[in-house]
Amino acid sequence: MSRLSHLDAQGQAHMVDVGDKDETSRIAIAEGLVLMQAATLAIVRDGEAKKGDVLGTARLAGIMAAKRTHELIPLCHPLLISKVAVDLAIDEALPGVRVRAEVRMRGQTGVEMEALTAVSVACLTVYDMVKAVDRAMRIEGIRLVHKSGGKSGAYDIAEPAA
Repeated sequence: MSRLSHLDAQGQAHMVDVGDKDETSRIAIAEGLVLMQAATLAIVRDGEAKKGDVLGTARLAGIMAAKRTHELIPLCHPLLISKVAVDLAIDEALPGVRVRAEVRMRGQTGVEMEALTAVSVACLTVYDMVKAVDRAMRIEGIRLVHKSGGKSGAYDIAEPAA
């Protein structure tokens, strides 16, 4: 296994020095799901949640979370993010809500953690907004699906053949 960059020679966690790395355009896309009962999804879809606009609130929560990732994940760098887009889509077939976040910036370190944090918090917000009617909801499948930029290059999730 390759040496982890967040561990020093003694195996102790530390923040990686990115000062000598080249600035490149960085993009990360993550996704996740909130699975729920069909009746709960109808409440979300029809805008009938007592707490208000579920999808709009979750979108804002995800954007805010991406911008504050360094305050939540101990070894993340504070970043000057240039774009955060959080998209939520009703999926009647699941039933549930699909969440996707894209984060962009130009800098010396990647934005994967920001995209994953945006998706995680958006999913948690959906749960919070309708938990009173469906405590059995599940948050699943949070994962990085794309990243580009930096020394390690591009990554795209390998999807199994349909």
